[in-house]
Amino acid sequence: MDLTLTDDQQSLRDLARDWVDREVVPNAAAWDREELVDRAIVGKLAEVGFLGMGINEEYGGSGGDFLSYVLMMEELGRGDTSIRGIVSVSLGLVSKSIQAWGTEEQKRQWLPDLCSGAGLACFGLTEPGTGSDAGSLVSRAVRDGDDWLITGNKLFITNGTWATVALVFARTGGPGGKGITAFLVPTDSPGFERREIKGKLGLRGQATAELILTDVRVPDSHRLGEEGSGFKIAMTALDKGRISVAAGCVGLARGCLEASVAYAGERTQFGKPIASYQLVQEMLSDMAVDTEAARLMVWRAADLAERGEPFGTAASMAKLFASEASVRAANQAVQVFGGYGYVDEFPVGKALRDARVTTLYEGTSQIQKLLIGRALTGINAF
Repeated sequence: MDLTLTDDQQSLRDLARDWVDREVVPNAAAWDREELVDRAIVGKLAEVGFLGMGINEEYGGSGGDFLSYVLMMEELGRGDTSIRGIVSVSLGLVSKSIQAWGTEEQKRQWLPDLCSGAGLACFGLTEPGTGSDAGSLVSRAVRDGDDWLITGNKLFITNGTWATVALVFARTGGPGGKGITAFLVPTDSPGFERREIKGKLGLRGQATAELILTDVRVPDSHRLGEEGSGFKIAMTALDKGRISVAAGCVGLARGCLEASVAYAGERTQFGKPIASYQLVQEMLSDMAVDTEAARLMVWRAADLAERGEPFGTAASMAKLFASEASVRAANQAVQVFGGYGYVDEFPVGKALRDARVTTLYEGTSQIQKLLIGRALTGINAF
């Protein structure tokens, strides 16, 4: 694997870094306190091409390879994990699924608006009773002539109250993954209700919702992929989604490291900067090593995906390590900041709260270990 970035990749990285410093970093604390990200950020993300990264230009996208997407995600994660989540879900899980599995008509109907920011997407997989065991979801779609009637509840849905379209997974057949089908459902459809979830530990500014569908009618032309292929579509999306989450975790850890190094050089105790104390340097070095190791794992997984080679296990390894590393880094950053790390005048307390959820969504750390174990042994432990 060549670890040297191309000129285009470096330019993209610099663009993303500058944009995050200008549009995200100054606002992140206020969004967290208010539990509301300024919705204007969607249009700003679209203006710089971040909502179309990796989507073909003929459908309104901005092109780019998968490593470029990962570089963008690291910078967004450094600025605010909530903003990374908006892009990761709408673009990474939904738009890229439409490009991979959709008909030509579906691509032309949905992708231009999603890339331009005129629309936004959410990923309707998780349910109140099915998180890790997604193959047991109970939402159901029943055929009614040329249409489908979808009924069910979805929970913890990122972009849920903002989305114009939901990629909804519902049971159309028997038990297990083979009985699940994917549908593109406009969120203004009759019978489609959304309830925002407040009081979260982290990601407080992000629009997270419960979706309630009651006999929502969608035409068969909104079915994504073949009947019964929904579980495969979801798992394929999540494999790449785990790389995106991991990249955001690298950014979060890097942000904690940068803030801690700066603070340790300024804060004095016992007559000298705390950066001069061995145990503070130990924490900084641990954070630096974790960040660099996580980035290399992310880049390796991205490289495999870009070359069309099997990458699922590498994605699980990257997601497992990077998410846990981000929690460690944020926790150590709070320790470096001491009492100041416990108030929201400084960014590291928010980072710790935001980091914690990364070990849960798009496959918990325990699920990642089981996926890695299955790849190593050939034995399925769940």
